[in-house]
Amino acid sequence: MTGSGEPPGAGAAGRPEAPDGRPVTTLPGGHRPVTVVSVPATLRTQFFPDRVGDRLTTVTDATLVDDHSALTRTDLAPLLARAEVLVTSWSVPRLDAALLDRAPALRLIAHTGASVKPFVTPEVFARGITVTQAGQGMARSVAEVALAFTLALLHQTPRFDHALRGGTSWSRAEQAPPRHEILGCPVGVVGASRTGRAYLELVRALGAEVSVYDPTLTAADAAALGVRLVGLDELLTGSRIVALHAPTLPETRHLLGARELALLPDGAGLVNTARSWLVDEAALVAELSRGRIDAALDVFDEEPLPTGHPLRALPNVLLTPHQAAGTVQGRRRQGEIVVDEIIRHVTGRPLAHAVTPEMLARTG
Repeated sequence: MTGSGEPPGAGAAGRPEAPDGRPVTTLPGGHRPVTVVSVPATLRTQFFPDRVGDRLTTVTDATLVDDHSALTRTDLAPLLARAEVLVTSWSVPRLDAALLDRAPALRLIAHTGASVKPFVTPEVFARGITVTQAGQGMARSVAEVALAFTLALLHQTPRFDHALRGGTSWSRAEQAPPRHEILGCPVGVVGASRTGRAYLELVRALGAEVSVYDPTLTAADAAALGVRLVGLDELLTGSRIVALHAPTLPETRHLLGARELALLPDGAGLVNTARSWLVDEAALVAELSRGRIDAALDVFDEEPLPTGHPLRALPNVLLTPHQAAGTVQGRRRQGEIVVDEIIRHVTGRPLAHAVTPEMLARTG
């Protein structure tokens, strides 16, 4: 970033800029890396619209893969024969040794999403291939949905909506648990990830009193964020809203089980826009069925969520189909990150969002 070691001519997020302030669309020496863009057409128009797409096709010699309905290793292998860069979405086949043998020139994998675990293997790093991802572009979008969920639970919006849509009488629909404002509300954030930090910034701006549980966060970090650092049990017992933003790691599997969910006070709300990995879903359904707490969820153990799943029938639950990151602005930011990372790679500059072998090994 500007003022943080970027060379002259680097703009916001380290993006190379021309003297007139516009992003650079040509590379020194005119080198345009052979690039396979393995992103479905509908998503590609979201990640790389207008000038973002122009930059991608100007700075790279791009082959666009349109049909991802049944993309296989056999389909992808011939496209990778000359590829120096592979741009991926969520439907790319697993990049194992056999497939990488077909891609001798590959030097960079740039993922338009966050987690590369489903398709990047240790063999990728063993061959000296660099990996990057665009998860930072999703943080604001997901944080805003988590904020919307927070406000909906505080004001009992899901219960009112379910009651009226279900044909309940007006007078009965009015009978909801007490509603609360976010001003002065005790909000607990599990995980000071990039999305967690974006969320806590939003709720703090609205006057919430925020506590954070994150074993990697220091007291000095917490003070700088303006939050109180606490243990998990204390956070659960003392929060009206608990928002999950922890990473998918072996130690975070079912971080909230039956015991932890029982610690939530009556009338509390659970917000999960991160991963269902963090919560024992069966225990959550059991706790929600008692009507003691509410939840707003964007992620589930099984996706698509089956039509007969008990979560669909509960009046104290707000559900969305894993779309928290899908804003126009967020998708564009993800595309910009990918193009910027390709430029950094080709010009020999450090990547801003590199994934290391250690990071890959730790993610769940």
